[in-house]
Amino acid sequence: MTTKTEKFLKPFLKESIPDMRPGDVVRVHQRIKEKDKERIQVFEGQILYRKHGKEAGSSITVRSMMSGVGVEKTFPLHSPVIEKIEITKKGKAKRSKLYYLRNVKNKKTKVRTVEVRQDSSEEKAEEKSQ
Repeated sequence: MTTKTEKFLKPFLKESIPDMRPGDVVRVHQRIKEKDKERIQVFEGQILYRKHGKEAGSSITVRSMMSGVGVEKTFPLHSPVIEKIEITKKGKAKRSKLYYLRNVKNKKTKVRTVEVRQDSSEEKAEEKSQ
Protein backbone atom coordinates (compact mmCIF):
# COMPACT_ATOMS: atom_id res chain seq x y z
CA MET A 1 0.00 0.00 0.00
CA THR A 2 1.42 3.35 -0.99
CA THR A 3 1.05 6.49 1.06
CA LYS A 4 0.08 9.90 -0.23
CA THR A 5 3.65 11.17 -0.06
CA GLU A 6 4.94 8.21 -2.11
CA LYS A 7 2.31 8.87 -4.77
CA PHE A 8 3.22 12.55 -4.84
CA LEU A 9 6.99 11.94 -5.11
CA LYS A 10 6.90 9.08 -7.63
CA PRO A 11 6.95 11.26 -10.82
CA PHE A 12 10.03 13.13 -9.53
CA LEU A 13 12.17 10.06 -8.83
CA LYS A 14 14.80 9.08 -11.39
CA GLU A 15 14.84 5.56 -12.78
CA SER A 16 18.36 5.59 -14.23
CA ILE A 17 20.46 5.69 -11.05
CA PRO A 18 23.28 3.13 -11.17
CA ASP A 19 24.04 0.79 -8.27
CA MET A 20 26.72 2.71 -6.33
CA ARG A 21 28.53 1.80 -3.16
CA PRO A 22 31.12 3.50 -0.94
CA GLY A 23 34.58 3.16 -2.47
CA ASP A 24 33.40 3.48 -6.08
CA VAL A 25 34.98 6.16 -8.23
CA VAL A 26 32.25 8.13 -10.03
CA ARG A 27 31.82 11.04 -12.41
CA VAL A 28 28.85 13.24 -11.56
CA HIS A 29 27.59 15.48 -14.38
CA GLN A 30 25.91 18.49 -12.79
CA ARG A 31 24.02 21.22 -14.63
CA ILE A 32 25.18 24.69 -13.56
CA LYS A 33 23.38 27.91 -14.40
CA GLU A 34 25.40 31.12 -14.62
CA LYS A 35 23.34 34.18 -15.47
CA ASP A 36 21.81 33.33 -18.88
CA LYS A 37 24.07 30.40 -19.73
CA GLU A 38 23.82 26.78 -18.70
CA ARG A 39 26.70 24.31 -18.72
CA ILE A 40 27.54 20.87 -17.43
CA GLN A 41 30.30 20.50 -14.86
CA VAL A 42 31.87 17.12 -14.13
CA PHE A 43 33.04 16.22 -10.63
CA GLU A 44 35.05 13.01 -10.33
CA GLY A 45 35.91 11.38 -7.03
CA GLN A 46 35.44 8.52 -4.62
CA ILE A 47 32.15 7.92 -2.83
CA LEU A 48 32.58 8.26 0.93
CA TYR A 49 29.04 7.34 1.84
CA ARG A 50 25.50 6.98 0.59
CA LYS A 51 22.53 8.01 2.70
CA HIS A 52 18.83 7.05 2.65
CA GLY A 53 19.08 4.18 0.15
CA LYS A 54 16.53 4.53 -2.66
CA GLU A 55 14.27 7.12 -1.06
CA ALA A 56 13.47 10.50 -2.55
CA GLY A 57 15.99 12.19 -0.24
CA SER A 58 18.88 9.83 -0.99
CA SER A 59 22.31 11.38 -1.49
CA ILE A 60 25.97 10.52 -1.99
CA THR A 61 29.07 12.34 -0.80
CA VAL A 62 31.98 12.34 -3.24
CA ARG A 63 35.56 13.27 -2.27
CA SER A 64 38.26 14.40 -4.65
CA MET A 65 41.75 15.87 -4.26
CA MET A 66 42.24 19.17 -6.10
CA SER A 67 45.61 20.95 -5.91
CA GLY A 68 46.48 19.02 -2.77
CA VAL A 69 43.27 20.00 -0.99
CA GLY A 70 40.46 17.55 -0.30
CA VAL A 71 37.09 18.65 -1.70
CA GLU A 72 33.82 16.96 -0.77
CA LYS A 73 30.47 17.51 -2.43
CA THR A 74 27.13 16.04 -1.46
CA PHE A 75 24.79 15.31 -4.36
CA PRO A 76 21.07 14.56 -3.94
CA LEU A 77 20.52 11.66 -6.34
CA HIS A 78 17.02 12.57 -7.51
CA SER A 79 17.78 16.26 -8.06
CA PRO A 80 16.92 17.65 -11.51
CA VAL A 81 20.33 19.39 -11.49
CA ILE A 82 22.14 16.04 -11.79
CA GLU A 83 22.38 15.05 -15.47
CA LYS A 84 23.97 11.63 -15.08
CA ILE A 85 26.29 9.59 -12.89
CA GLU A 86 28.98 7.35 -14.41
CA ILE A 87 30.82 4.71 -12.44
CA THR A 88 34.45 4.60 -13.64
CA LYS A 89 35.82 2.12 -11.08
CA LYS A 90 34.14 -0.26 -8.68
CA GLY A 91 35.64 -0.20 -5.20
CA LYS A 92 35.64 -2.95 -2.62
CA ALA A 93 35.31 -1.29 0.77
CA LYS A 94 34.84 -3.15 4.03
CA ARG A 95 32.88 -0.29 5.60
CA SER A 96 29.72 1.59 4.72
CA LYS A 97 31.13 5.00 5.67
CA LEU A 98 34.69 5.81 4.58
CA TYR A 99 35.32 8.78 6.88
CA TYR A 100 38.87 7.57 7.55
CA LEU A 101 39.88 8.64 4.02
CA ARG A 102 39.76 12.27 5.18
CA ASN A 103 42.77 11.81 7.48
CA VAL A 104 45.05 9.40 5.59
CA LYS A 105 47.42 10.29 2.79
CA ASN A 106 48.94 8.65 -0.30
CA LYS A 107 48.81 4.85 -0.60
CA LYS A 108 46.67 4.41 2.49
CA THR A 109 43.79 6.14 0.70
CA LYS A 110 43.51 3.40 -1.87
CA VAL A 111 40.49 1.14 -1.80
CA ARG A 112 40.70 -1.95 -3.99
CA THR A 113 39.21 -1.02 -7.35
CA VAL A 114 38.23 -2.75 -10.56
CA GLU A 115 37.87 -0.74 -13.78
CA VAL A 116 34.40 -0.73 -15.27
CA ARG A 117 34.21 -1.15 -19.04
CA GLN A 118 31.37 0.58 -20.75
CA ASP A 119 30.46 -1.32 -23.91
CA SER A 120 29.62 0.95 -26.79
CA SER A 121 27.09 0.09 -29.46
CA GLU A 122 29.90 -0.12 -32.05
CA GLU A 123 31.67 -2.93 -30.18
CA LYS A 124 28.40 -4.85 -29.88
CA ALA A 125 27.77 -4.48 -33.62
CA GLU A 126 31.25 -5.85 -34.41
CA GLU A 127 30.71 -8.86 -32.15
CA LYS A 128 27.40 -9.68 -33.86
CA SER A 129 28.88 -9.45 -37.36
CA GLN A 130 31.69 -11.92 -36.55
